[in-house]
Amino acid sequence: MTEQLKGLLITTAGALLIVPDSLFVRLIDADALTIAFWRALLVGGLITLGVLVLQGARPFRALMGTGIYGLLYVVIMGVSTNLFIIAVDLTSVANVVFIIAAMPVFAAIYSRIFLAEPISRRMVITMAAVFLGLGIIAYGSGNNENTSYLGDFVALMVAALFAAALTVARKVRNVSMVPGVGLAYLLSAAVLLAMTDPFAVAPDKWHFVPLHSGIIVLSAVCLALGPRYITSAEVALLILLESVLAPLLVWAVVGEHPGHYALAGGAVVVGALAVSNTVALMRRKRA
Repeated sequence: MTEQLKGLLITTAGALLIVPDSLFVRLIDADALTIAFWRALLVGGLITLGVLVLQGARPFRALMGTGIYGLLYVVIMGVSTNLFIIAVDLTSVANVVFIIAAMPVFAAIYSRIFLAEPISRRMVITMAAVFLGLGIIAYGSGNNENTSYLGDFVALMVAALFAAALTVARKVRNVSMVPGVGLAYLLSAAVLLAMTDPFAVAPDKWHFVPLHSGIIVLSAVCLALGPRYITSAEVALLILLESVLAPLLVWAVVGEHPGHYALAGGAVVVGALAVSNTVALMRRKRA
């Protein structure tokens, strides 16, 4: 098996494993903050334990050595993971995943402001198309009983915050941020413990809780390993699978219709990003 094929298979597995994330939020019969607590506690605990077992405390010392950047990463990631659950609770899954798919646009803006990286003409065109798609989704939120402007705004905050975390990680790219992910989730769980009743889950829904956390951990591992073997453009294309498949899965299982405006706006967002990443990939291969 070639390195390229290995990377494609691992990254595809990671993208597919994260697809049911939103569905589990619908299936677990509990308050959004309760779901967020268990998701944060189990995922954070498993990632932190895995790092300690495989590499010891060294990665955590390296993270602490980054100073303010490591702290910013942990806090931003911790907030964004909780906001994701709240967004899914407030609006449709389709709106959430399509809006979060716009994250590369925020990443490009942050990189220009904080890392002095230029924004290419390709990215400017992509950004214009993405904002058009987001406008269509927002317009449709007033015509669909499953959606809300507040939920859309929270999803937009998730995209903006996650892009900020990625920008921070690029600032100290010589240090692995995997320990920071585990700490971010555990920090979120500690905050949520004081805000919700962790055991307020329907008795017949408890089995979904470890399944939900398990798929996120497996996805995180695959998405951390896959990019070692393939380009960032290829990774970005494969991750778009979640944006396409997650609303369809929720629609099929629980009957949550995405809405015509969400489908149209999502098609514009995902299509623009897919074309942009394909162009970037082709240019990289020619070079």
